[in-house]
Amino acid sequence: MGRKIKPLMVPWDFTQVAEYALEHAVKIARIDGNPVYLAHIAKKKEEIGKLKGVLEVYAVEAFKKYSIKPKVMVKHGTIFTGIGEAADEIEAEMVVMGTHGMKGMQKLTGSWALKVIVHSKVPFVVVQSPPEDNKFEHIVLPIDFRKEDKEKVNWIVYLYEHFNSKIHIIKPEKSDRKLLKGVNMNIAFTRKILDQKHVKYDMIVAPGKKSFAKETMEYAVKINAELIVIMTTKNIGLADYVMGADEQYIIANSAKIPVMCINPRPGLTTGGFAAMGG
Repeated sequence: MGRKIKPLMVPWDFTQVAEYALEHAVKIARIDGNPVYLAHIAKKKEEIGKLKGVLEVYAVEAFKKYSIKPKVMVKHGTIFTGIGEAADEIEAEMVVMGTHGMKGMQKLTGSWALKVIVHSKVPFVVVQSPPEDNKFEHIVLPIDFRKEDKEKVNWIVYLYEHFNSKIHIIKPEKSDRKLLKGVNMNIAFTRKILDQKHVKYDMIVAPGKKSFAKETMEYAVKINAELIVIMTTKNIGLADYVMGADEQYIIANSAKIPVMCINPRPGLTTGGFAAMGG
């Protein structure tokens, strides 16, 4: 393919879910031989040296477990901007991040993860548990009316080429003519690209009895999906992340299905692919 092999970055906060994220990163890295980085954001500058030494110990342990030795980096700052800055610095392909989807705190935790994700130009794969196998055999792709939704298709092709995945498109039941037009345009665009690349896919319409996010999750559970690919809301910043409520629900899903979150960046190159904002 002639594409530059870029690193995978795992934000490392010394928790069990960070270890799960490393397991997922190793699974992805084994396909192309991507370098893996463990990145920690230090609250105090004077702690950087000590933390780097601690991370090196984890990297040695990881090599014993996975036969892949991660590189380590420690940056001073806040996690909300520091993780995205670290990913930019190493030109990461994607960030694989562990998050806690605690019952009763789902929204809070989803919004915490979302704040980190929207400060990055590269996709995040957010995980809550270890990988069950080395495949992403079934991937759910919800498609709505936003023109930024088109950018997801590049990553769907990437995943198909790497994992020979079957893509399951789910679209909302829309009665509003304007919104329906947007959905149908995105579906037509997606099908055109997937057909050109010979990607296997099927499509269903959500029943429309619950929120699109809930019906997307129910469908993902029903087909035993290993990944859900979503677009994060552009220019998030309103009180309580108003448009991001569905994304928070999916990111912290109780089924613990990994979620790939793609940030809309029209006109920029995202993870090795030209963004295709409409």
